[in-house]
Amino acid sequence: MFRLPALTDLRRFDADVSGKALGNLPEWDLSDLYPSQDAPEVDRDLDWLDQACADFAAAYEGKLDTLDAEAMLTCIRDYEEIDIIAGRLMSFAGLRYYQMTTDSERAKFMADAQDRVTVATTPLVFFSLEMNRIEDARMEALLTANADLARYRPVIERMRAMRPHQLSDELEKFLHDQSTVGAAAWNRLFDETMAGLSFEVEGEDEELPLEATLNLLTDPARAKREAAAQSLAGVFEKNIRLFTRVHNTLAKEKEISDRWRKMPSPQHGRHLSNHVEPEVVEALRNAVVAAYPRLSHRYYALKAKWLGLERLEIWDRNAPLPLENPRLIGWDDARETVMNAYAEFDPRMAELAKPFFTDGWIDAGVKTGKAPGAFAHPTVTTVHPYVMLNYLGKPRDVMTLAHELGHGVHQRLAAGQGELLSSTPLTLAETASVFGEMLTFQRLLANAKTKAERKTLLAGKVEDMINTVVRQIAFYDFECKLHAARREGELTPDDINALWMSVQAESLGPVFRFMDGYETFWSYVPHFVHSPFYVYAYAFGDGLVNALYAAYKDAPEGFQDKYFEMLSAGGSKHHKELLAPFGLDASDPAFWDKGLSMISGFIDELEAMED
Repeated sequence: MFRLPALTDLRRFDADVSGKALGNLPEWDLSDLYPSQDAPEVDRDLDWLDQACADFAAAYEGKLDTLDAEAMLTCIRDYEEIDIIAGRLMSFAGLRYYQMTTDSERAKFMADAQDRVTVATTPLVFFSLEMNRIEDARMEALLTANADLARYRPVIERMRAMRPHQLSDELEKFLHDQSTVGAAAWNRLFDETMAGLSFEVEGEDEELPLEATLNLLTDPARAKREAAAQSLAGVFEKNIRLFTRVHNTLAKEKEISDRWRKMPSPQHGRHLSNHVEPEVVEALRNAVVAAYPRLSHRYYALKAKWLGLERLEIWDRNAPLPLENPRLIGWDDARETVMNAYAEFDPRMAELAKPFFTDGWIDAGVKTGKAPGAFAHPTVTTVHPYVMLNYLGKPRDVMTLAHELGHGVHQRLAAGQGELLSSTPLTLAETASVFGEMLTFQRLLANAKTKAERKTLLAGKVEDMINTVVRQIAFYDFECKLHAARREGELTPDDINALWMSVQAESLGPVFRFMDGYETFWSYVPHFVHSPFYVYAYAFGDGLVNALYAAYKDAPEGFQDKYFEMLSAGGSKHHKELLAPFGLDASDPAFWDKGLSMISGFIDELEAMED
């Protein structure tokens, strides 16, 4: 159902620089949701939500299994209308909050809205519970009897996948009602703590926020990168007890919920919500781990050679290459680069992206208190998505723009499915974003004028792909170990630190030396707090897009129409159905090797340049 905008796309952590050289960075115009926090429309919709939820419960509770197909269709459409209003309210409250998480007034407005919406929608908890109690034969008869109702089959089937894990009506209502003081409260504590951290970095005139400090890890000066890494380690260590408490509590809460719901593993709930089979995720994970030596280990050995180092320190991981010519890319140039890449693929794609730039759908500047990273939030299907960036003018920021715009285009196309069918499982939600990046990268590569420029572009893309695939699978393994260990008892900071280091050494390879303090760097990754086990979706999406792009190059005729049809499907089809027109199958273990071979091929080309 409705959800608070989640910081689910915080894949990069590049930040703070003066915006003066970047041009006029856009800000959100949230008036398409509501004119202001105090607008009468907000109170009107909150009041409407109270009444609509009460009326819905009065009309349908205890009666779902007696409805004929036409009445069931009306019921689902009524539910969908409630979903839209609740989602609109929470999108507005959440987006305002993420613009300035340190503003107590915005935080209060979001918390109050969340409380009000939660209380209003508690009477709706019966809906999924009763839907799941309808016998299979009767449900099939209903879906067969009405074509309009049959459109909702994917929603109903995903809902009914939870049947074995459903609790009593009373318990489900209780859990819904107390959700605002459970995980959501710990999420908010984490966000506000992170936004409030400041870092003293040697050589800097003033204390820096988290993103600005992380950004220094990409600075050309090695001493500055080291100073930033040491400052990060020092502040994380000072706050490690709080971060340990957050992770212990959330992992324990999940363990309790999973135990009551009889989930076979901590990851199972994520697989269900992603509508992906556990064995497919396991095949992906195993393929990536097996590829560590020919991907990350091989690339970082090359990088050490380029940097003239026998061993890499952790602050060298994202260092620019010595041959790179550091430059700031202004906002207008970034927009033109991405829009041209999109238009070259298909003019329709650029047309769908255009309003983000012209109509206040992007918030790009780095500001004090603003949430870190980047995301695209779809809001509701009757409005439009909003994209958040922390734009600093680096080449990677241009790729982030391409990435988030891909999400935005996908969300606009999927909106045609309606509120309940538009939401794409996380594993497929990264498809358009990573494909948008690939289009932008390939355009830049084709226009490279020198060998050095091509090498820089290739190395940057390989690093992004390693961060998307290798790093995220290492994150996934860390989460698996963390949740397994928490089931055995309370974890100390040293316990979590050790789990983190076990996956870092394995994934990054023998060329790395890990400084004292790096063991605490798990503490700033928001995915572990906001969306447990989300991270494998990045690797899934990258592998899928690599295979898709190869299919595009092999057979470009008609590809665009099939691609737009796939994005427009939203959550109405399973990944097997969506990929079939391209001759691809993610359940085939060899599928992932195809995607990984593209990364390996780029590294091959980089090695050949050494001759």
